[in-house]
Amino acid sequence: MATEVANEAAGTVKAVYETAILLGSKNIATALAMTFGPMGAAIGIGLIGGRATEAIGRNPEAASKIQTAMILMAAFAEAIAIYCLVIALILRFV
Repeated sequence: MATEVANEAAGTVKAVYETAILLGSKNIATALAMTFGPMGAAIGIGLIGGRATEAIGRNPEAASKIQTAMILMAAFAEAIAIYCLVIALILRFV
């Protein structure tokens, strides 16, 4: 009788431990996805803005065309950060 209880308790402890490892791994993966994913998008947007500012400074007459392309490229870079958010939410809640 005592052996059965001990085996059942050991099985319960093992299940709790495995669940804790799984949840901890999901939390770490979520944190990494939301840390490093948007970091690339932020660097990209910074580079886009800097290069567009340089281009406008060199050729002010083309400012409207450069600004349009800059906004479009920044939107594409921001979409990558949104994808990272979606992946992090999937990792967190699924």
